[in-house]
Amino acid sequence: MKGKTWRTVCSLSIASSLAAALTACQGEVLKQDGSRGGDTADFPARAITLIVPYSVGGGTDITARALAKAAEKELHQPVTVVNRTGGGGSIGLMEGAGAKGDGYTVTYLPAELTILPHLGLLPITYEKFTPIAQTNYDPSAITVRAEAPWKTASEFLAYAKDHPGELKMGNAGTGSIWHLAAVTLEKGTGVTFSHIPFEGAGPAVSALLSGFVDAVPVSPAEVKTFVEQGKLRTLAINDDKPSEALPGVPTLKEAAGIQARFIGTWRGLAVPKDTPDDIAEYLSKTFMKAAEDREFKDTMKANGLGLLVKDAKGFHQQLKESHDQFSKLIPELGLSRK
Repeated sequence: MKGKTWRTVCSLSIASSLAAALTACQGEVLKQDGSRGGDTADFPARAITLIVPYSVGGGTDITARALAKAAEKELHQPVTVVNRTGGGGSIGLMEGAGAKGDGYTVTYLPAELTILPHLGLLPITYEKFTPIAQTNYDPSAITVRAEAPWKTASEFLAYAKDHPGELKMGNAGTGSIWHLAAVTLEKGTGVTFSHIPFEGAGPAVSALLSGFVDAVPVSPAEVKTFVEQGKLRTLAINDDKPSEALPGVPTLKEAAGIQARFIGTWRGLAVPKDTPDDIAEYLSKTFMKAAEDREFKDTMKANGLGLLVKDAKGFHQQLKESHDQFSKLIPELGLSRK
């Protein structure tokens, strides 16, 4: 009887060990898409939240929503866009960085992530995130109302020079990429604007339409529809080449003979730093594939959004280069509050 009991216990022990070993082995099995199995084999098992740190209607929001729709086809789960506004983007960025690193919270990072820390307006840097992919780049488009007296960039800047501080320039928030675009335009031309911050480019453009501000230096995507409707007029593109989104609009150099610093925005996806590598890699592959979706590309083109796709490694390089660039530029412009 004792021998039988021993054999039974031994058999149970061996069975338990085999089960544990099988579970451990399963954790190393590669799925068909290349990601690892185990605890992440069923990822995603529910909806994914995509945090947008700006309000509805701006270029960041439009791009995020189009990408979320494309990604749902690959993930077979909903991707819910949540707008977390405030602090020039800092509220949403902080929430995204502090989210649980399980892959169910993705943040759409704007260029401001590499700006706000140098202004003392954000206590974290890009190093709190694991990059997934970059999806976009857009230059600055200097835009006024259609009925404004300035027909060219030269006329606009000449007026600004003769009336220092009189023209109100709307931006996407203090420390935003479009705030810096306006400040570098000042430095490059010797003019002075009165800077009016809003919670995103969408509200800034709305303020321009209502006459609350005189101009905005936002992306072509954020003014394209209103330019086509004849409500707004873009005077110049601050880049080394014209924008396909606004055909016929000259570069700032072509329009006014001015070579100001090129300040444009980029956007990309990231997850919290402690997200497992296999989940981050899976999301990277998925969103990279989503960026190739025909409907997504058509939406980007229709809205005048520049498509620039980089993988996780390429996006990490973009983050680092921008962080290093603005660490020097912001003190040079006299904007640092640190």
